[in-house]
Amino acid sequence: QVQLVESGGGSVQTGGSLRLSCAASGSSNARFCMAWFRQTPGKEREGVANIDNVGSLIYADSVKGRFALSRDNAKIWLQMNRLKPEDTGVYYCAAGPGFCTWNRGAFPYWGRGTQVTVFP
Repeated sequence: QVQLVESGGGSVQTGGSLRLSCAASGSSNARFCMAWFRQTPGKEREGVANIDNVGSLIYADSVKGRFALSRDNAKIWLQMNRLKPEDTGVYYCAAGPGFCTWNRGAFPYWGRGTQVTVFP
């Protein structure tokens, strides 16, 4: 079993920055794909960024050039710069075995989420 604990959400104005972190505990999590997803009311949860155990990164087109994901073993950080109101949502950390993917079903482990609010 893997437990994920997120931190770092908050409220900023457009153009501001926030840094999210997620720490995983449990067995074998160092080999997992770890990812951030986000969800806003009325929309499906969408992938933001993911990173595998060798550091390969994938970003959603909407955040490329603004967000940076990094990893140290079983902990990941999401540096979010030049934030926009459309980045508002609950951000979830996820972890799962195998190759990284945007398929939510491939991630059996989820954090509780942290709120990010970007004001116009």
